[in-house]
Amino acid sequence: LSISDWRAMEVVTHFVNDTVEFYKWSLTIADKRVEKWPMMSSPLPTLAISCLYLLFLWAGPKYMQDRQPFTLRKSLIVYNFSMVVLNFYIAKELLIATRAAGYSYLCQPVNYSEDVNEVRVASALWWYYISKGVEFLDTVFFILRKKFNQVSFLHVYHHCTMFILWWIGIKWVPGGQSFFGATINSGIHVVMYGYYGLAALGPHMQKYLWWKKYLTIIQMIQFHVTIGHAGYSLYTGCQFPLWMQWTLIGYAVTFIILFANFYYHAYRGKPSSSHKGGKPVANGSTTVTNGHSKAQEVQENGQRQKKGRAKRE
Repeated sequence: LSISDWRAMEVVTHFVNDTVEFYKWSLTIADKRVEKWPMMSSPLPTLAISCLYLLFLWAGPKYMQDRQPFTLRKSLIVYNFSMVVLNFYIAKELLIATRAAGYSYLCQPVNYSEDVNEVRVASALWWYYISKGVEFLDTVFFILRKKFNQVSFLHVYHHCTMFILWWIGIKWVPGGQSFFGATINSGIHVVMYGYYGLAALGPHMQKYLWWKKYLTIIQMIQFHVTIGHAGYSLYTGCQFPLWMQWTLIGYAVTFIILFANFYYHAYRGKPSSSHKGGKPVANGSTTVTNGHSKAQEVQENGQRQKKGRAKRE
């Protein structure tokens, strides 16, 4: 090996060693209450599931390429309404526990005590983290139904990063102001998965689903509120970890940019007509929220395929 190769190896070795040492140090300030909870003792299970998700993103479309799409109608109905129940439970637990603990909505440091309400908050946030892993099934269903155009960059970015970032959140800050964004997001997901569940019931529900555009608007408002909330905490010197506040702000900014781009192409950048090339498109519908689809090309969960007979469950 040349001198430059040896130097490069040294740099990589030092970087790896420094990363390992930093992680060991960070464990000394992690929340001791959650270290024995499922998935929380090590980041490896979370990272492994995320890697399997990315592997399926690559292998799934190849597997389905020459196969008929699955309909999965019953599975979609069960899945979407189960997610409604799970997110409602999370939002309800967070609201009740934080109210009982006397949380402030403007500035709330993390309380690492064994107080029953604080543990209840941490538990609800843990379920929120788990829900982000369950949401990988959104993508699995899209691919099995050959809705490849719905698996956008925003969709993948959202699903993959949320699961990993919330493992970090639960490991170090499962309480305090962490409840704020999780409560809002869970509430929005109750409505969002309710929408998907209704759409999965069949095309006859489409006339009742005129409000889908507003889901995207609500989500964009959510990110602005998150930035404002974290910014206010920074301005007032709230005793909530600075690294978490800056992470939330930076993360929310990326979503505002991606969702604004999605919204523009879904609702502003295309003609309002529900026809494309003289033919009806996706039962006259355009796109939905959370980066799940692209304008005028897609159909909602549970609706019929564009062509060909789909496989049954």
